[in-house]
Parts: sequence; C-alpha cells; structure tokens
Amino acid sequence: MTGSPERTAHVERVTNETKVIVDLDLDGSGRADIETGVGMFNHLLTAFAHHSLIDLTVATDGDLEIDEHHTVEDTMLVLGEAIDEALGSRAGLTRYGNAMIPMDEALATVAVDYGGRPYVVADVPFRADSIGELSTQLIEHGLEAFARTARVTLHATASGRNDHHVAEATFKALARATRQAVSRDPRRDGIPSTKGSL
Repeated sequence: MTGSPERTAHVERVTNETKVIVDLDLDGSGRADIETGVGMFNHLLTAFAHHSLIDLTVATDGDLEIDEHHTVEDTMLVLGEAIDEALGSRAGLTRYGNAMIPMDEALATVAVDYGGRPYVVADVPFRADSIGELSTQLIEHGLEAFARTARVTLHATASGRNDHHVAEATFKALARATRQAVSRDPRRDGIPSTKGSL
C-alpha cells in the first residue's frame, strides 16, 4: 500500500428527536469519551471502542423523556456512518473479521464483512426486558441500525443467563471482529473483491 492516510471521521445528525455527534479514528488506541444519557449504552460503546482500538467520542442528546429508543437508534446510525466515512474506498482493507468472546457464563460470536452490503442476522436472546435503563430489544435494533449505515454484513449469536454479560460480550465480539476487518492488509493495494469494486 502507498501512504497511510488518516482514517478518521466526524459525523453529526440532528433531528427533532436527537442530536448526535461522533468523532472516531479507526487507527487509534481504544480511547473512549461516551455520553448518551443511557448508562448501560455508554458502557457498551466504551467496550466497543476499547476492544476495537477505535478512538471514539460520542455525544448524544436524545428525547429520553419519551424513552431511549431514538437515542440508541440514532447513535448507532451515526456510528455506522462514521465508520463508513473513515473507511473511504475500502481499498487495502482486510474486509472480514470474526470473534468469539466469553464473559463468565455468556458466549457471543460475531462475524462481519465490511464489503459494502448491509445485512444482519442476529440471535441474541435476553431474559429480561431491560438492563438498567436500556431496553434489551434495542440491542438487536441497534445492530441493525449500525449495519445499515456502516454497510456491513453482520452475524451475531449469543447465549447466557445474565443479560448484562450477554450484551457486553456481544459488543466486545463486534469490536474484535471489526478491529480485524477494518485493519489494513499489507499485501493488498486495491479493492478486496474479485469484482474490482464494492
């Protein structure tokens, strides 16, 4: 590969429901500054940054007086958009990644393809309706929003008795799979597809 251009992005989304600002550096060290107003969601995004080695700043001001749905959905949309922007043409990309992450009794597996085709298959069941202030329904919904704008195919499965562990293991597995997939392949100069384009 020639040169090492910065793979960074700054993305803002402002609607009547939320204001989201995301800054990231794909080639960072995992630094995180996350504030969404939803404690468990902050925790999951911090884990994602730490284990993906993506430097990530997220500032979300959402309509939490209604519920946390728009906050989670829009944050994940903007996070995905920022990754898509930072990847640029995706030339020289490893493209694929997978990870299996245990957390006590929980086990999560995530496989990703950052080849430009958004698709999600998720089997991440929970026992309770929420983890703190975060609805467990929004874990899968957040993954769908992320995949749509990151233009990633994402398969996730998880199991466990503790919902906190299941959710955290899933985000850590997504992080490790993403870390692998978005890394530069030193043996590839062009687009990682036999089609010649993504």
